[in-house]
Amino acid sequence: MFSWFLRSYCLVLCFRSLGLLVLSLFFPIIVGAADPQHAESVTELDPMVVTATKTPVPLTQTTSAVEVITEENMQRRHSRTLVDAISLSQGVATFSSGGPGTNNTVRIRGGSSAQTLVLIDGAIVNSATLGEYNFGTMTTDNIESVTVLRGAQSMLWGSDAAGGVVDIRTKRGTGDPVARIFSEYGSYNSIREGGSFAGQMGPVDFTATLTRWDMTKFSSVNYRRGAVERDAFRNWQASSLLGIKGPWDGRLELAFRWINNDIDLDNPSTFGGPFDVFKAKSANEQFIYSGSYHQPITDWWDQKVTLAHSQETLITQAGDNQRSITTGLESTPEGFGNSDIRTKTNRIEWQSNFQIGKPLLLTVGYQFRQQRGENKGTFSEKTLSSNAGFAQLQLNLFDRFFVTGGFRQDSYNTFGDATTYRVTGGYLIKEIGTKLRTSYATGFRAPSINELFFPNFGNPNLKPEKSQSFDIGIDQVFWDKRITLSAGYFWNRYRQLIVTAFDPAGCAPFTPFGFCAQNIGSAKSQGWEGSAKVILAEGLPFMKLLDLQGQYTYTITRDLETGARLPRWPVHQGSVVLTYQPIAPLSMTTTFRYVGSRFNTTGDQQPLPDFYLINLSASYDITPSLQGYVRVDNILNRHYEEVLYFGTPVRSVFGGVRVTFDLPVSKTSSPTDNS
Repeated sequence: MFSWFLRSYCLVLCFRSLGLLVLSLFFPIIVGAADPQHAESVTELDPMVVTATKTPVPLTQTTSAVEVITEENMQRRHSRTLVDAISLSQGVATFSSGGPGTNNTVRIRGGSSAQTLVLIDGAIVNSATLGEYNFGTMTTDNIESVTVLRGAQSMLWGSDAAGGVVDIRTKRGTGDPVARIFSEYGSYNSIREGGSFAGQMGPVDFTATLTRWDMTKFSSVNYRRGAVERDAFRNWQASSLLGIKGPWDGRLELAFRWINNDIDLDNPSTFGGPFDVFKAKSANEQFIYSGSYHQPITDWWDQKVTLAHSQETLITQAGDNQRSITTGLESTPEGFGNSDIRTKTNRIEWQSNFQIGKPLLLTVGYQFRQQRGENKGTFSEKTLSSNAGFAQLQLNLFDRFFVTGGFRQDSYNTFGDATTYRVTGGYLIKEIGTKLRTSYATGFRAPSINELFFPNFGNPNLKPEKSQSFDIGIDQVFWDKRITLSAGYFWNRYRQLIVTAFDPAGCAPFTPFGFCAQNIGSAKSQGWEGSAKVILAEGLPFMKLLDLQGQYTYTITRDLETGARLPRWPVHQGSVVLTYQPIAPLSMTTTFRYVGSRFNTTGDQQPLPDFYLINLSASYDITPSLQGYVRVDNILNRHYEEVLYFGTPVRSVFGGVRVTFDLPVSKTSSPTDNS
């Protein structure tokens, strides 16, 4: 470990020197192209990050590896689904199992999808039965930000955060009340439409949306392999956020989100398949509720209480008939493809923050978490519950030297206790815009209900998966934040991984087939991350904005039992986003995504080649209240598969309009407005 630290320190020095060299060679070209008398100055507010410490911290002072995807980022790219936005992030791997609505999970730094904790407005949405969250059903409508926190985060967030956290926040209403509607049509008979209203009136702010998305003529199993049936997709979503300003700077927030998703399915089974299945369907419905109240008590003490609930119903029909696309033989789907799964998750958390003088901030808290799940006809409702206490101390000396340390104790009704801790540090050299950061943490993942109780597979004696995480990095800004560079090294170790094992003796109490879940897996990952954000030009004639962003991740993964790579993890992946705004009404964005070769399953089996995609989007503000836009996906018409046998889009074109208009409501001034 010490040798890696020395190598990383050398990287920091080299990175700093390289940055200065690039600055000296490249910037004379940019400055020479601009007229300093007419160029607009760049003023960028330092965004606040809450997810990393559960308290607001400026991004320049954050000592964790974190990325914030803003609403502006998603609007520039005209991202329809959350996966469209997250797939361009560093350290993150996303793979779709057949297009919108199908299973699509997120993995961070070599971890599994079940080791990524996902929250929506404070509600935990990881499935109680599977342990992971399906991002394929969620669009970007009414989302204000997505925070991706890389590395073990169980000290603050508990189970499922062994690999990282994805924190999704609903948009908060600001300004005068307005309403918006949009309509979009495109390839695969895709029709999207919806409306929203948002604003602020006195002490109350609000947002609400309702959208619908229909698509046909897209096959879940890759049509290039011979699938002929086109599978339909239907999606309804509604969301809202109500904020009320309370006395003494208190704030109450009530959030709601509803997702209703229906999709036709195929079967990728390799036993005689994959199969093009007729009349196989999946119906998914999610309700997510959360409420929080934050109240400052004194100038050195504040408290926050959060109550959140999420529930999901997933009903799957196996279909009437299926045809193998390799042999052409027809058969009847097996009955085990029919299921009715219902899950619920509750979270209650109390958090208290104490400002001890100027440099120290102490955070203590308690969390109750409960997950319930049942598979009707297979097993009755089972319950996992835990009580946890945590404490964290943050040190800030002169807004230059930052240290965070904390520990957490979880107690579960199934396996007992889990203790985790985390330490981070950073140093900011304001004069030259350099920040050094490092962290070390432990994490865990509690066994899911399926792993514990599924008939003829579950093992009630399972222990939690455990992880260790270390990273070191440097962030550098140049030229009044027109250039931001970041680079770092990460290392993760996963122990007691839950895997399916053939052990007739050990599995005998739970199954007669010899296969069951056991804590016998171990793995590691390590690699390098780098990103760059460059404002190439701003405020020039026919070049109001030219902005370039890119990231690259190099990840080495190993199954320590077999020596093979971990499934679906590419060694190389990266993305580039170029935004060009020649005049104020017109904006164009090009995205490039590259994913290296990988193996679809364990033991370095079923290799998948690398692929790259180029997407293009453009929008034009016809009037201040009317915008037209177009998006072209896979513009080079690349043939590829993200997951073996599953379909991916060919070249696709989508176009739409957005209309904004003021709401005819009276504007009521708040008491603070009175002189």
